[in-house]
Amino acid sequence: MKLPGHWLASPWRRSVVAALAGALPMLAFPAPALWWFAYVALVPWILLVRSAPTGKRAAYDGWFGGLGFMVAVHHWLLPSLTVFIFVLAALLGVLWAPWGLLVHRFLAGRPSAGRIAAGLVVLPSAWLMVELVRSWQGLGGPWGMIGSSQWQVEPALRLASVGGVWLLSFLVVTVNVAVAVLVAVRASRVPAVAGLVATAAVTSAAWMWSPRPEADGRVRIAVVQPGIVDGADSAGKRFALEEALTRKLAGQDVDLVVWGESSVGYDLADRPDLAKRLASLSRATGTDILVNVDARRSDRPGIYKSSVLVGPDGPTGDRYDKMRLVPFGEYIPARSLLGWATSVGKAAGEDRKRGTEQVVMNVGHGLRIGPMVCFESAFPDMSRHLAQDGAELLVAQSSTSSFQHSWAPEQHASIAALRAAETGRPMVHATLTGVSAVYGPSGERVGSWLGTDASTSAVYDVPLARGVTPYVRFGDWAVHAAVLVLVVLGAVEGLGLLRRRRSAPPPLVPPVRTAHESPVRPGR
Repeated sequence: MKLPGHWLASPWRRSVVAALAGALPMLAFPAPALWWFAYVALVPWILLVRSAPTGKRAAYDGWFGGLGFMVAVHHWLLPSLTVFIFVLAALLGVLWAPWGLLVHRFLAGRPSAGRIAAGLVVLPSAWLMVELVRSWQGLGGPWGMIGSSQWQVEPALRLASVGGVWLLSFLVVTVNVAVAVLVAVRASRVPAVAGLVATAAVTSAAWMWSPRPEADGRVRIAVVQPGIVDGADSAGKRFALEEALTRKLAGQDVDLVVWGESSVGYDLADRPDLAKRLASLSRATGTDILVNVDARRSDRPGIYKSSVLVGPDGPTGDRYDKMRLVPFGEYIPARSLLGWATSVGKAAGEDRKRGTEQVVMNVGHGLRIGPMVCFESAFPDMSRHLAQDGAELLVAQSSTSSFQHSWAPEQHASIAALRAAETGRPMVHATLTGVSAVYGPSGERVGSWLGTDASTSAVYDVPLARGVTPYVRFGDWAVHAAVLVLVVLGAVEGLGLLRRRRSAPPPLVPPVRTAHESPVRPGR
């Protein structure tokens, strides 16, 4: 992206270009899923930032690029949030301003080999800090982490088992920085190539030596996806359709039936008739059924989204209440200040209640499952903790019915591949309206996706695995390493500033003048 310098002299033009450059990585995610593009998608943005005339302008380029990135990877929210998505993107885009400063600091002008070598470590570390901060649930969660674009690349999934999606993000940004140097700084191509070679060597070693999940049998999991159900009493119609699709599974020797998010619109304690119908389905299929209740509870105030396990005698007592709610979709952050969002979009009219702890459930066939609800599957720590607690199968119940004709269903389904690879545990992503997907313990796809046009039930032969991946054992070590890099950078910069101040000559003091404006001569 080579633009005339005078054309970019306009702050507004430059800001628009930065936003467009920041939006490019969205093509690496589903639906386009151009995974290879992720390794060069940041290059135009980096080149623009390094060309900034000042550090302040570089920070603005980082900010507007971050705005473009956030709008692009969340563009499917536009019908729900309308103009509010730009407000949120502008606020979160600020997180990339320090990253822009660091890009300018290490790559502007004709950087030395030492600066480039440091930049190959510092800039990916700073990007990880941005992903870490915006991964906080209150800021929207870790949707669109650049490492998750590698969900269908087998070597990348192996690396995810070592350092999680964080390690993949670090790798992708490192390659982008090296490519930007190769393009823009001819005199520094040797350290850039050396950085690429070192990255390839380290990742190859991790790929070769990282432990693989050990096969430990198979289970048959059925996913029930009813599709779009509209009109009056849609909850009742949906339940009847799910019931009919589930009865078709009788005699297929399944070990668990999974319904999607909000598949039951009534509290089962208030509707014993529905509980009896579910128990009848469990007896007919010979297995437990994991449903998802989205209703006001009878035993405590408020609306909950809950994974509820139902056996041949009714609800087993195993229940997981969703802990991490979708901002604006399921609750309004600081409702007293931001409640007006309900008037400009499809924001939650009433805040749902949160659960307090994760749950591992024992299915009737001896299978231990770890349920998650909706975008909780985007949080690496949740699936990791479930694996640590003994879950043999991860299950995410989702919907995305509001975003049928966007890229959201495919993006959401792809995330489960990363969670499976990170934990060495297979994962089922079951939805109301598609896309539903199943992945093995290495993140490999099992069977076919159920698309957004499908209303059906499907059975998957899912391989189980045992053993503990490095990511489950050591956690977010890649993030901790990135923090250490930035702490060392801060210490080095601070010491350098202190040395410069100490070595600077003392300020010149003007001579004292008399009342007649003549200098006072020393000694007189």
